[in-house]
Amino acid sequence: MFEVRAKRKEQMKISGEKIVVAGLGRTGMAVARFLKRRGARVTVTDSSGDRDLADRADGLIEMGINVEFGSHNPYTFENAGLIVLSPGVPHTIEPVRRAVERGVPVIGEIELASRFIKEPIVAISGTNGKTTVTTLAGKMLEESGLNVFVGGNIGNPLIDYVDSENKAEIIIAEISSFQLDTIVTFRPGISVLLNITEDHLDRYADFNAYAKSKGRIFENQEGGDICIFNASDKHISSMTGNIRCNKIPFSGDEHSKGYKEYEKILNDRIDFNVEKNLAGSDPAFSGKFSLYFSEIGIPGRHNIENVAAATLASLAAGGNMAGIRSALKNFRGLPHRIEHVATINGTEYYDDSKATTVDSVNKALEVFSKPVILIMGGRNKGSDFSLLKNTVIKHVKKLIVLGEAREEIIASLGNIVGTVSAESMEESVNLAYGSARPGDVVLLSPACSSFDMFTSYSHRGEIFSRAVETLKRSN
Repeated sequence: MFEVRAKRKEQMKISGEKIVVAGLGRTGMAVARFLKRRGARVTVTDSSGDRDLADRADGLIEMGINVEFGSHNPYTFENAGLIVLSPGVPHTIEPVRRAVERGVPVIGEIELASRFIKEPIVAISGTNGKTTVTTLAGKMLEESGLNVFVGGNIGNPLIDYVDSENKAEIIIAEISSFQLDTIVTFRPGISVLLNITEDHLDRYADFNAYAKSKGRIFENQEGGDICIFNASDKHISSMTGNIRCNKIPFSGDEHSKGYKEYEKILNDRIDFNVEKNLAGSDPAFSGKFSLYFSEIGIPGRHNIENVAAATLASLAAGGNMAGIRSALKNFRGLPHRIEHVATINGTEYYDDSKATTVDSVNKALEVFSKPVILIMGGRNKGSDFSLLKNTVIKHVKKLIVLGEAREEIIASLGNIVGTVSAESMEESVNLAYGSARPGDVVLLSPACSSFDMFTSYSHRGEIFSRAVETLKRSN
């Protein structure tokens, strides 16, 4: 494999520093504890006045950490020596902007953690598929015999790893655009950028601003580093011309001109043509090999691309083909991602609650050759639902909409397919059941965030699955 060295870290002074942590979620709490243990004078602030925050703050207060919630006090930010933002707190809010104008440095948890991590980092980002690729790459490396920490945006904050006694040989980190917004020196030994499609336009000024944030994953990489990227994504290809790392493209289509072809997706397999020095620890590696679709247990063309990216990342990080094949044999996907829930009277029900973008719904619909009854809706993140028209015409026999965005969805798609509105997930499932015939598919694939009606996409998927199971018991 390419030699992935631990990077020289910029030293940070923490003891005695006045540090503000913005956001009282899991990441913010982990950061606050980390800083307090190192002698910082820590204030945690959250704009929410939720009673749960007060209960959550008790443990921090007992440690001697100051907690402010209900609003962000500009004075607190402007008089800090350092601000550490949680991913859920935009770096563009007024108290942060005013603090930056006064010269206060602002970083995020990923930047903070990376300055204390000696082990090589594989950083994986993209609009869609990053959790699947992060999880799968981690399993491939574990099956290859490596000790791996998997975390970042996937659920385990990197800052928790810094204080962990169980050190890994390599770190696999899912990185969101929000986390990339606040990097300064963060430099992964291996970066992976899967795709960039419309998302989070309720937080960014426009699509270009969002894409620019994603592209920052390459920003600090140098000649000895590796960047693995989707060469068929025009937005990614446009930003890779001047990056300094070793470029390893993958693609579901023909690669852009000028790139060496490391993999090619055919009708029944992925063909890899990888230099021997990217072959990890497999002494029998010949430079060319194939993974057949029959070896891949997750559905959809997009997941074929995800497997290609995870395989290249694993090889670059020291994995071997035996480990890669072993991981694929046992991997059946993650919850709420085109997850089969039940079959009722010949109709299949699938939970794809994680599909919070238009592009992810398009890809989910392309998986099915059967007529689909589609359940959509939630809180719009700035998406253009009309981009679903062609796929809806091809695959959807009925559309059921709910949540804040239902009128927007009806305006975009209601004239091309029979559409009904529901007040709850339970009503949506019952309406779908009433329209279904043997051989149909009922698919929850919302194209929206869940926060209008649910606490998370997983909560939304659980309510859908519960409604389907109730329906199954009554038949």
